Amino acid sequence: MWFTPTPDCLMPQLTPRQELALLARALWREGYDDHLAGHITISRGDGTLWCNPWLLHWEELRPEHVIAIDLDGAVVEPALDGNDWPVPLGIPLHLALHEMRPDVRVAVHSHPLHATVWADLGEVPPVLDQSSALGGGELVLVDEYEGAANDPDAAMAAVRLMGEADMALLAAHGVFVTAVSVRAAHQRCVALEQRAQRAWHARAIAAGPLESRLGADAATMFAKSDGDRFIGFWEAAVRAELRADPTLLNGTTS
Repeated sequence: MWFTPTPDCLMPQLTPRQELALLARALWREGYDDHLAGHITISRGDGTLWCNPWLLHWEELRPEHVIAIDLDGAVVEPALDGNDWPVPLGIPLHLALHEMRPDVRVAVHSHPLHATVWADLGEVPPVLDQSSALGGGELVLVDEYEGAANDPDAAMAAVRLMGEADMALLAAHGVFVTAVSVRAAHQRCVALEQRAQRAWHARAIAAGPLESRLGADAATMFAKSDGDRFIGFWEAAVRAELRADPTLLNGTTS
């Protein structure tokens, strides 16, 4: 009989704080590792957001470090470890997004190498294979750098230019990924960096324009995905992080 997995049988039940810390650590392994840069927010559905604090690498983030903020960027729930961790400097980008698009549950901003190089070039890399297409969604180029992400006006302008797209390459900056869940955010972020890496490699050896071998039907199917249906991909990443640090879920249950 065919086995249909469910998240509950593949990993432990997780709180939002735990999900955010695990997402940060898993994405650090995937190249979202630009030192202190990068922010993850998870909407709490009431106008407040879970957020990673400033001053910690994603690889060292723990659930008890996660804070909650409002749409003005003020802390409404401090970290559980007793430290007064500050809000990330670049959080205006997320505040603008969640204000303009309340349907977005999870948002990730970072500077992974391969996707950021395409952003630096001002080009959207093509989808050349199925791994690059996983997670679906529309990727656009926001080709105006009006200021750093900690500038509220520049942040609002970038979000307006992004429109209703699911992902953006921010020219001269990095990437911005939205999703309906943490699982979907992980899938889209991984696929985006794979897409950028493989297109980079293909361009380096190609004799002509890059063309995908994905059929039109397959490409359409992948593009329509919300990223939340590949049960097992995110769960495997969670298990890898818990093997690397078995204490990660200790110390917080909220």
